[in-house]
Amino acid sequence: AELSVEECCDKGVEWANKNRICASLPLISESRECSMTQEQCCRSQLEKQACSDGVEFANVREECDSQIGENSTCEAEYFKTCCYCCLLGKTAQLQGQSCEPNPKMGYQCGIVFRSCCGKGQEGIDLSIIEISKEELDQEDPYLHDGCRGGGPCSQQCRDTGSSYVCSCFVGYQLQPDGITCEDINECITGTHSCGLGQTCVNTLGSFRCQRDTSCGTGYELTDDSRCKDIDECETGTHNCPPDFICQNTPGSFRCRPKLQCMSGFIQDALGNCIDINECLSTNMPCPAGQICINTDGSFTCQRISPNCGRGYHLNEDGTRCVDVDECSPPNQPCGEGHVCINAPGNYHCECKSGYTFDVISRTCIDINECRRYPGRLCAHKCENTPGSYYCTCTMGFKLSADGRSCEDLNECESNPCSQECANVYGSYQCYCRRGFQLSDIDGISCEDIDECALPTGGHICSFRCINIPGSFQCTCPSSGYRLAPNARNCQDIDECVAESHNCSFNETCFNIQGGFRCLSLECPENYRKSGDTVRLEKTDTIRCIKSCRPNDVSCVLDPVHTISHTVISLPTFREFTRPEEIIFLRAITPTYPANQADIIFDITEGNLRDSFDIIKRYMDGMTVGVVRQVRPIVGPFHAILKLEMNYVMGGVVSHRNIVNVHIFVSEYWF
Repeated sequence: AELSVEECCDKGVEWANKNRICASLPLISESRECSMTQEQCCRSQLEKQACSDGVEFANVREECDSQIGENSTCEAEYFKTCCYCCLLGKTAQLQGQSCEPNPKMGYQCGIVFRSCCGKGQEGIDLSIIEISKEELDQEDPYLHDGCRGGGPCSQQCRDTGSSYVCSCFVGYQLQPDGITCEDINECITGTHSCGLGQTCVNTLGSFRCQRDTSCGTGYELTDDSRCKDIDECETGTHNCPPDFICQNTPGSFRCRPKLQCMSGFIQDALGNCIDINECLSTNMPCPAGQICINTDGSFTCQRISPNCGRGYHLNEDGTRCVDVDECSPPNQPCGEGHVCINAPGNYHCECKSGYTFDVISRTCIDINECRRYPGRLCAHKCENTPGSYYCTCTMGFKLSADGRSCEDLNECESNPCSQECANVYGSYQCYCRRGFQLSDIDGISCEDIDECALPTGGHICSFRCINIPGSFQCTCPSSGYRLAPNARNCQDIDECVAESHNCSFNETCFNIQGGFRCLSLECPENYRKSGDTVRLEKTDTIRCIKSCRPNDVSCVLDPVHTISHTVISLPTFREFTRPEEIIFLRAITPTYPANQADIIFDITEGNLRDSFDIIKRYMDGMTVGVVRQVRPIVGPFHAILKLEMNYVMGGVVSHRNIVNVHIFVSEYWF
């Protein structure tokens, strides 16, 4: 039947626990996936065991190099990594550093670092807080631990609740007394990994491989100076009898009898089946608390009498474990000057305030209150001292009168900022007045904001922007303009209204953008000036009406009825994208009974570079002639357009009005 992945993995883990090697892993299935799962789970279990051994070695020996040696196996690398990371965690604990490791150490190293750093922080300060014996038993989870303080084991100890089990580091094996460990000679047991042409040299807890100058018996030297095994079975150089099968081995061969033994037996050199004593195996076939009894081809397990843990011994009947009173005379486990207090399975010694007794060194050692009660003594940071501690605060705070709390420090009292300072909890913030910005360099100084250089600086002022510290000023051209009330736009000064012009009595003052013009506009012969002068927002108009002398027939027949003079001031358009309508000539078409009159508009003079045109439009029952600027003009510019408005009746001009437009284009856009 197909085996599940879990079953394949369990077999690999079981083999690793029994043999501590995966090189000769027996495959339980022909499935390729099951074989890969077995091997991977076996290797993973070996890595966990090697890491656990490294942590235990670091806790007991406080060093790693004597165990590592020159062994370069994969398990030795995991042992080395976990041993080193545990030592780093213990060092961080002793130096009062954080137990959070550097992420660059790796995930597995971080777990070991944090575990070894946080070890030993549990417990209660008996000299500061008085608690009952029952509460002490509840708060100390390791009080009844048979392995507390290292236990009786020489290397590794595992508490089972009612007893303990000793184990050894990689490279050692447990002795029959169940406590001491002895070095395994891998060179004798054949568990080394030395290759061909190398000699195994045993070291404490490991081995090293030393290469030989020659290959030795059973090997031959290849062209690339490597030692290659000679297959005696293939070459026919073996001496196996006919009833035996030749099986090649590295450097030699074996003669295996054709008759195979049943499970639980092994064949000797002569092919005889001999019982295997499973009880002598180092794999411990029976669980803890049971003894192994060998049988023919197998073994059985029988339960043994209870084994008491440290601090307990069997009663007189040998049926149960009772507490050992370590404090009873003549024992003095605490030494002179201390009081020994017995507890179930253990004892403790009382020291002066701020110290606790170490049963290993039999001395009073300082209690690190900061590590034992993290976050409960000081508001911010706790600094340990011999027999006591003191509190400090982080930057931006100062210690309160109680010596434990921290209160905010008002840094603004020392005027650290160049302009304005705002105190915040644990720090301060500098800020600037309007028109300034905080420096990106030091975060303290204030720099002037050049509003004129900002992307919108060209639109702040209509003419020119001048930056000043903390603000800006807008200016206008030196003559003809004044600054508007909003302090940004430029307003034209009407010199004609303000009577600040210098026009003579015979001249008429016409205001234009940025200045004025004195024009002498007289009506021609047979025309008189109209009594009213039309004044619009941007134009001034003078109208001359035809006034013929008596019996002047030619004057009467002249179709020109009125001659007007008007002045218009235009800016230089910054963006000229379409025609600009500047003049509107409105006329009411006379009504004739027989024919319909027509009105024709035309520009007869002054249209330089065809910068203007005139179109006819009908609006609200009126005929309107619209003069448009069709080309961009850059000032200063002056032109006089002569416009004609002709009333045509039956193809004959019956009535004509002439308008002379004086156009002044300013050099500015406003």
